[in-house]
Amino acid sequence: MTDLKQETAKTFRPILRKRKKAKDWIKKYFLLLLGSLIYTTGLEIFLVPNNIIDGGVVGISIMASHLTGAPFGVFMILLNLPFLYMGYKQIGKSFAISTVVSIVAISILSVYFEPIPSITGDYFLAAIFGGIITGAGVGLIIRHGGSLDGTEIVAIIIDKKTTFSVGEVVMFFNLFILGAAGFVFGWDKAMYSLVAYFVISKMIDVVIKGLDESYAVMIVSDENEEIADALMHRLGRGVTFLHGQGAYTGDAKKVLYCVVTRLEVGKLKDIALEKDETAFVTINPVHDIVGGRFKKKSIH
Repeated sequence: MTDLKQETAKTFRPILRKRKKAKDWIKKYFLLLLGSLIYTTGLEIFLVPNNIIDGGVVGISIMASHLTGAPFGVFMILLNLPFLYMGYKQIGKSFAISTVVSIVAISILSVYFEPIPSITGDYFLAAIFGGIITGAGVGLIIRHGGSLDGTEIVAIIIDKKTTFSVGEVVMFFNLFILGAAGFVFGWDKAMYSLVAYFVISKMIDVVIKGLDESYAVMIVSDENEEIADALMHRLGRGVTFLHGQGAYTGDAKKVLYCVVTRLEVGKLKDIALEKDETAFVTINPVHDIVGGRFKKKSIH
């Protein structure tokens, strides 16, 4: 009977794996298209009608469309083509496909959104709300493996070969692009574009990292058992013991590893120092959490 169950499990495991893969694939591309829809809404209903631009290739495409009268989507695809090839070579096929899907979707959607009038003529409101909506769309696309901006791909490549970070390279490109907007749309629009760019970057962080920021905490203490017990019962968080060794003394030590939310960091430090005033505590932000048992247990 046991052998039959094992054989059945072996038979169905590949089928279940394929189903899961197909489900993940559908979910990924649905969210990429949703991100593209949200992005186009912010761009075409708030930013573009008020001559406010985003940074990167999108900003260049908006200015090129304004100067030539050609559709925005045409420039969006053409200007991103060399960067897509670079992304395919440097980052991978999955990234390139996700990026192509997002760029093509935005280019098509922009044609249908263009006739829709702007909700507001107030430039500041357009920059703020356009930035929020656009940033949410970009964040969703980046979170699921795509990109809209060729300058980010160049920045990743430059980052590998120089001492400059990705953020510094992107900011360098965007200073020139937003500066060019001053000559095309006027310097007041360039300043509003800078406001929108700042809001977009912050909104991207919110979507990628989430509102509930998490932190990985490592605690080195001789009172590790007491601290672990207090964290589990007073914070409701799981704790893992890592086996370490003091380099100076050579003594074996247990290192506590725990993941908490931003709001729980203060209480965790209080608990650790209450049990051991000499405890060594390090706290690092966590970008994302996959798997495991991160759910908080009841403490009452």
